[in-house]
Amino acid sequence: MKGRFNQPVKQWIKFSVWSLIYVLFIIWVGNYWWLLLLPLIFDMFITHIIPYDWWKKYKDTNPIVYTICSWIDAIVFALVAVYFIFLYLFQNYQIPSSSLEKSLLVGDFLFVSKATYGPRVPNTPLSFPLVQHTFPWGGKSYIEKPQWDYKRLKGLKDVERDDIVVFNFPAGDTVAVRQPNPDYYTLCHYYGREVIEARKDLFGEVVWRPVDRRENYVKRCVGLPGDSLQIIDNQIYINNCVLEDHEGVQYCYYVQTDGSTLSSKVFDKLGISKSDRVLLNPSVDVGKKELAAMGLDSSRPVYHLPLTRAMKSALAQMVQIDTIVIEPDWRGGDVYPLGRTEWTRDNYGPIYLPKKGDCLLITPSNYAVYERVIRNYEGNDVMMKDSVVYINGVASTHYTFKMDYYFMMGDNRHQSADSRYWGFVPEDHIVGQPVFVWLSLNKDKGWFDGRIRWDRFMKYAGN
Repeated sequence: MKGRFNQPVKQWIKFSVWSLIYVLFIIWVGNYWWLLLLPLIFDMFITHIIPYDWWKKYKDTNPIVYTICSWIDAIVFALVAVYFIFLYLFQNYQIPSSSLEKSLLVGDFLFVSKATYGPRVPNTPLSFPLVQHTFPWGGKSYIEKPQWDYKRLKGLKDVERDDIVVFNFPAGDTVAVRQPNPDYYTLCHYYGREVIEARKDLFGEVVWRPVDRRENYVKRCVGLPGDSLQIIDNQIYINNCVLEDHEGVQYCYYVQTDGSTLSSKVFDKLGISKSDRVLLNPSVDVGKKELAAMGLDSSRPVYHLPLTRAMKSALAQMVQIDTIVIEPDWRGGDVYPLGRTEWTRDNYGPIYLPKKGDCLLITPSNYAVYERVIRNYEGNDVMMKDSVVYINGVASTHYTFKMDYYFMMGDNRHQSADSRYWGFVPEDHIVGQPVFVWLSLNKDKGWFDGRIRWDRFMKYAGN
């Protein structure tokens, strides 16, 4: 054994450096049981009692075994490294939809920092890296047990208003695998739970997913814990004060021309993607009566377009544009909580965002707002019978919240499935903050005709 300690100085230096890094990591995580693995690190660098590199002796005698084991060793090391890097430091994220245009564009690839708000200790530690919840060929990419309780390590800052945030989709706890969009609760609202359970040919299996295995969403935080939020005619109010729109915020408009059609050059100049250039067919998209109610003539071209304030102003100055009308409220559909008909996409709330420690009065009038929070996110049994709220079987008039809750919205306000449709984002669903765009691909362009948006390379993506 004495000879095993007789190692070159560089081995002792390597052991010291890696041990220091490991101990600092344990202090950050706060789970000191991991210190039991320190002897293993000592053995890897100094004593070599366990023959980790047994396969290297076959380099000359059996090159096939040596080559195979070399690849396995490299792959295992890479997967373990990627697992911990993605878990605690950062991950990649691709913008799949236009909900944050013009701030973040479809085709943007983001570097998302988990250290900004503090990385979470995984709920499902036994999962395959680089896969969110399902392998490409099917089947879960994680093992549900063990399930660890929510814990967040110390980060660089708290979530702030106007931050762009990546988070796990709260309403994605239960999923009809063949129809994941709209979410399961919206499907139940329209079709009924019994129909969804019975029609597996249409909806597929209904599965439950842990918090960290739910889909990743990215939106802008407009409401913080403790805020009272209201939307009046598309204007957000926080605690009765106007929240000024970010410059990238856009709304959908109906644009009437003088009879001429708009060229692709006009749309390219405005920055409107091909999928958003909608020339209405009055008999299919919007009825003639609806167009007439908005002061539009169905006999002339009418476009449905998402526009920022600057884009709308530029379009209005074109001689061929006759009328620009914002998309009416009724086009937004049902909002959260489903069934509350007096709230709409453009006129929403007021709604209070709970913060940790808040003790709120729960009444029949706000029960629907907080029911999912109390049951799904905070793990209680809750029901209302004869206008009395029962929490864990006890008649209750108040509830004390265990977590902070946020209100997230897209900048593309009329084409964003956000908190107006599925409710609050709990703190344990927060993943991280986008830091910069490392690649951006324009799906409307060819590889030699502007597919790569070079002007977005290394662009800051945090707000």
